[in-house]
Amino acid sequence: MHMTKKAAKAVSMLLSIIVFITVLAACGSNNNNGGSNSGATNAPKETEGTTTEETGEKPGIDTSKKVELQFYMLGDAPKDIASIQEQVNKMALEDLNATVKFNYTSWTDWDQKYKLLLGSGQQVDLIFTAEWTQYQSYAKKGAFQPLDEILPVAAPTLNSYVPADMWEAVKIDGKIFTVPATYKEYVTNGFVWREDLREKYNLPKPVDVATFEQYLEGIKKNEPTMTPLSMNSDVKTNLMDVYKSIAHTPIGALPYGIEVDYKTPSDVTSYWGSDAQKEDLVTMKRWQDNGYMVKNVLAVKDTLQDQVTSGRAAALLGDNPTRFNDMVIKIQATHPDWKLGYHPFPLTNGIATPVHPIHNGFAIPASSKNAERALAFYEKMVTDKRYNLLTQYGVEGKNYEIKDGYYSMIGDSNSNGFAREGMNGWAWRNPEYMLFDKNYDGVKAIFDELDKIQTPDKFTGFAEDYTAYQAERAALEQVEKQYLFPLNAGLVKNVEDGLATFMEKANQAGLEKIQAEYTKQWLAYVADQGIK
Repeated sequence: MHMTKKAAKAVSMLLSIIVFITVLAACGSNNNNGGSNSGATNAPKETEGTTTEETGEKPGIDTSKKVELQFYMLGDAPKDIASIQEQVNKMALEDLNATVKFNYTSWTDWDQKYKLLLGSGQQVDLIFTAEWTQYQSYAKKGAFQPLDEILPVAAPTLNSYVPADMWEAVKIDGKIFTVPATYKEYVTNGFVWREDLREKYNLPKPVDVATFEQYLEGIKKNEPTMTPLSMNSDVKTNLMDVYKSIAHTPIGALPYGIEVDYKTPSDVTSYWGSDAQKEDLVTMKRWQDNGYMVKNVLAVKDTLQDQVTSGRAAALLGDNPTRFNDMVIKIQATHPDWKLGYHPFPLTNGIATPVHPIHNGFAIPASSKNAERALAFYEKMVTDKRYNLLTQYGVEGKNYEIKDGYYSMIGDSNSNGFAREGMNGWAWRNPEYMLFDKNYDGVKAIFDELDKIQTPDKFTGFAEDYTAYQAERAALEQVEKQYLFPLNAGLVKNVEDGLATFMEKANQAGLEKIQAEYTKQWLAYVADQGIK
């Protein structure tokens, strides 16, 4: 595989770190999490988050009427959510005359549920946003309330806490529609594998598609009762988007089969129907035929991580360094004799982009009647240490303890009802308060190395407006599910025929019109931003 000079240098520097991480995964027998915070950016001054706590001041908004806020997160709720909610509500009632209901979508069909939440008009006061939940498009379509005017009034501490350039970066059509997270991290993908099995059978270390495939083959041969590759029904995101990010150098997962290479942003092509897509689909068919994936993959709803931590599967095609670390913690508690290995894709393809401020945020949907109170509550979640620690780590002494400055889970992932960041609260991380387990030192080592080859994320600010092709877009979505997903999963006997059928149906749905309109908007954005 082609490797840039920078990436090649980084590889040699990083070999020791990758070894270090796999060793860490094996020998870190306590559930500790890394202490000092290398990712902190613009953390507030020490007193900033505790002003109202210390003085008992109320925010400058009308809190005379008691309200219940509907708060929506993606994914699955932790077991202890009810007691955490109860403790949050005791404080919120006193501080803001408000209570909150924490709602979760689950990871099954979350995108359909998300669409319904924003489209049905039901009461939602705060909802998670990211580029992968189409924040830019939803903001452009009026799904969220602009925050510019109410931020200084309802959440002055939060307003000054988030750096000005981050507020600027999340603006759509000149307005702020989400509160961005300030923690600097990389969510670039990397291969994850059972390192103890790799050592046992002397398999190659996965560093590119070829070596990853050799590893899967080795597992199939030596561990016949195990599935080599963890995969589920979301083959669009978890299989093809991830595969393309290591096999090619796209700037991200663009919709409608549109392909733009990071190095040539003005050159827009169609991946769908191309030789490159055909080759990739042939690879997927080979993986399916060889038994690397389960046959009923399109019916699997389990998370990718659970399949590995439970021992049912041996590898993930891609995951980010932080989630990899969470898996390490789980495995240490339940199977201390297992080890996990990790290889970040940027070391192979040279593209390491820190997350864009759009990546983790919270917006107030148009349906909310409690915008000021919602924002004042969210300020508490981010800047008030009591709310922040409780909703990120649970109850000290029950869910976790701090040993030598490191986070340590009490019990294991089965007995503990609130693991680290158990609420999926990535968006309200506060670098000043964050607790890390000891293994996280290894993740920080990865971040430090990626810092050396980092390139800016120049493209996440693009906001698609699909008004002109809304009907075609809905039709295309159905065509994808019916004809492309089985191809992605390697379940279609004749790839060439299957691809031709998909393209025919996609064109009937209006693919050409969609791609032309999207390309026009894309090129205007690239020109407007002066991106070369």
